[in-house]
Amino acid sequence: MLTIYNTLTKEKAPFKPIEANKVRMYVCGMTVYDYCHVGHARVMVVFDMVARWLRALEYDVTYIRNITDIDDKIINRANENGEDIYSLTERFIQAMYEDADALGVLRPDHEPRATQYIEHIIDLTQRLITQGYAYTANNGDVYYAVNKFANYGKLSGKRIEDLRAGERVDIDEAKQDPLDFVLWKAAKVNEPSWDSPWGKGRPGWHIECSAMSTHCLGNHFDIHGGGMDLQFPHHENEIAQSEGATGEQFVNVWMHNGFVRVNEEKMSKSLGNFFTLRDVLKKYPAEVIRYFILNSHYRSPLNYSDQQLDAAHQALTRLYTALRGFSGTGAILDKNDAFYHRFATAMNDDFNTAEAVAVLFELTREINRLRTEDMEQATQLAQQLKQLGGVLGILQADPETWFKGAVSDGLSNEAVENLIAERQAVRQAKNWAESDRIRDVLKAEGIILEDAAGITTWRRGA
Repeated sequence: MLTIYNTLTKEKAPFKPIEANKVRMYVCGMTVYDYCHVGHARVMVVFDMVARWLRALEYDVTYIRNITDIDDKIINRANENGEDIYSLTERFIQAMYEDADALGVLRPDHEPRATQYIEHIIDLTQRLITQGYAYTANNGDVYYAVNKFANYGKLSGKRIEDLRAGERVDIDEAKQDPLDFVLWKAAKVNEPSWDSPWGKGRPGWHIECSAMSTHCLGNHFDIHGGGMDLQFPHHENEIAQSEGATGEQFVNVWMHNGFVRVNEEKMSKSLGNFFTLRDVLKKYPAEVIRYFILNSHYRSPLNYSDQQLDAAHQALTRLYTALRGFSGTGAILDKNDAFYHRFATAMNDDFNTAEAVAVLFELTREINRLRTEDMEQATQLAQQLKQLGGVLGILQADPETWFKGAVSDGLSNEAVENLIAERQAVRQAKNWAESDRIRDVLKAEGIILEDAAGITTWRRGA
């Protein structure tokens, strides 16, 4: 049985969907004002993995991941660039898709954009005012009154008294309590705005997700996910808004992936220690980044470094080596297989991909052992390795493509093949010195040759 750690209850528990065999899941997506960094990649890959495994368990999954296409950061960046927000956001949405596609992240079932949900945001805000949870301030903004929601802090474990002790209100501040947060912002000069009962304005960040998630999935759904940094205040505020407006429990299971760290500090744009996916993909194949992310449990910190990515590249090479030489590895996943049971046990334990990857290496060792003893069984296990890898979104490339790879500089694949053909010719002529020279030339280019049974195969070094 699948068990999931619930941030709300602070414990793992068996997963029970609200509706039998159906899962409704919402994940906070990107705020599109810049290129995605490795921290964003972790969110995309982790919840792609979650959706894949839920579907492997034969749940009917509805996966929603939103796009925030209006907020302060977007407006500020557009002003800095001298462009309108729509051209800015569209450019970075397309860049996000390119990065996600490279990482093997499947598209969610629906991807609502905040600017498409203004009507729903206004309606939700009005309901909160009617229910007594929100008020219009003298500056035209609409605020949520945190002290009106009895269970505020139940997700993060924070107490209102402790939060208030560290806050203060400026003299000209319009809100009634320092903890109150904005639902609707009155229009400012040269900012995008929409008509509302409170005058022209635009939505606050938190209300966007409440409106999009409840409209797409209903007032009460199964799983809400995102990065750990969103737990407070964003997700805490989503609960207060949604439950205040509907009177129903908002979400059953809250999932949060851990931070990506660089030199023991969280990777973020504000700290200036982030690496865009664009830059990392210039140095490493996308599958290496995906493997690097999945080789750690999703809730644990992920330490980014070139050394870690080099190790991920070498590990993937070992897995692809086990698949090399086998054809017809497109069989259906064998759920009666012992390796599948160990893999499934790991995945059902709060999506423990680190343990699941360890099972792939057990399979690899067995395939390599059986190559010379029982080729039929080795082929069956190679098929299973490819299928289990597919559940994680890895090992789907042709092994020869993986080993020879794309190259931006150095010898082309054709040049390598020509040098290998020359080496074969001089070996047949027993010109060993020339054979060694060609091998050394290839080695200097990072090309590794493997001679076996009169056949030479090659790969690019990790």
